[in-house]
Amino acid sequence: MTKKYFSLAMTFLILLGCQPKKQEEQAGNPSEVAPETGGSITQLTDEQKADGWKLLFDGESTEGWKFYKGLENDSWEVSEGTLHCKPFDDASKRSDIMTVEQYENFELAFDWKISAQGNSGVMFRVAEDHDQPYQTGPEYQVIDDEGYPGDLTDLQLTAGSYDMYTPDEKNVNPVGEWNSSKIVATGNLIEHWLNDKKVLSYEIGSEDWKSRKEKSKWKEFASYGMVKKGHIDFQDHGNEVWFKSIMIKSL
Repeated sequence: MTKKYFSLAMTFLILLGCQPKKQEEQAGNPSEVAPETGGSITQLTDEQKADGWKLLFDGESTEGWKFYKGLENDSWEVSEGTLHCKPFDDASKRSDIMTVEQYENFELAFDWKISAQGNSGVMFRVAEDHDQPYQTGPEYQVIDDEGYPGDLTDLQLTAGSYDMYTPDEKNVNPVGEWNSSKIVATGNLIEHWLNDKKVLSYEIGSEDWKSRKEKSKWKEFASYGMVKKGHIDFQDHGNEVWFKSIMIKSL
């Protein structure tokens, strides 16, 4: 081999050795790395599993979910790693979607974004022996605070307990941007979190809670907030909304 070709061969080998390792080698265990689904968590890390977390939405299917009271539905779909509720004109058979399993004490984490003028919510401890989920399950409100058409009271704003409690000072991202929320339920003690900050806490059955209920739209619903163990329910209010990274830890 001439010196010229020897030099070229050595240069090639050096360049080849400088190439980055394969993506899976850089990332470590692939099962611990979430797929590229717009930032949606569709797999749990070993640490999360050891801590007791369970993934409720895999980003690909509605396995583990059902529609309230088995109603027909064409409004919910899986889209780009999110659980997506279609806008009003894109569906004719609407209903809430809920977990098959029921939960009593838990920490529920989820990300969401709402459409302009949109309204939705997440309910917990929902029973199916009433006409509507909200007749039993307290609701973490998800809404376009600024643009929703119609008058909103402070008791109907994002991260509040709908028509019961107003959240403290909060940092909510604008319409079309993702927010992270958490509901912590330990017996009658409930916490609402928004973007890593606790914005509300209340006690179901307390004198304050009873007084507020008597002044709310839940006054006529004796079972509201009284179910000890029930489903996690995502509301179809006829508006477009997206959820992702949905996980739960039993307490």
